[in-house]
Amino acid sequence: MNIVVKIGGHLIFNEEIDIELLTEYSRIFREMYDGGRWVVVVGGGKLARRYVEAARRLGLSESLCDEIGIKITRVNASILSSSIGDKAHPLIPENLDQLRAYSTQGRIVVMGGLQPGQSTIAVSALAAEAINAEKLIVATDVDGIYTADPKKDPRARLLKEVSVKELMEKLIEYSHEAGEYKLADFTGLKIIARSRITTIYLNGRNPENLKKALRGEQVGTLLKP
Repeated sequence: MNIVVKIGGHLIFNEEIDIELLTEYSRIFREMYDGGRWVVVVGGGKLARRYVEAARRLGLSESLCDEIGIKITRVNASILSSSIGDKAHPLIPENLDQLRAYSTQGRIVVMGGLQPGQSTIAVSALAAEAINAEKLIVATDVDGIYTADPKKDPRARLLKEVSVKELMEKLIEYSHEAGEYKLADFTGLKIIARSRITTIYLNGRNPENLKKALRGEQVGTLLKP
């Protein structure tokens, strides 16, 4: 099976690296890898945000700020890849050509960002499209996609299913808020829609949810193209 898993940087690479969670994810990838084309995309987390913020305060260009953030995601990817061990490809791809090549070599490919202006959600969607993935799993810090920000609104309801169109409307609705409830971006959603990639949003703080999604069990929110 061809699978892409997107792990939010804030899950593992937060104030400190969550060694316990990192170890558990690495174990799951080693145990469940079936020899297909698997790609794990890792975000930057708070460390990347701190570097980017410092770069902005120094007056660096936005493109250079993006490049700095990308480098941090690749460092995070290298840490996770090394933790997985010999079932992970030793190289971190920096473009889609490298991703396609590495993913045919019988190992899990772990990667960070690709180029300025792209979120790791968009990168995950591109990776899924590039390897013709049957499933894209997005591990976040909430149980899935809600009707509102569950951290702010106690009335928010978890959605079992939602369409790409509906999620795009939510992005517009929350785009004006500081610290907005943002689980995707328009670029990533457009790629998911055009390639009709089955996408699942789940709570990555419980690694058992990832195991369920990999086994095809219902968990989190199904995002319909």
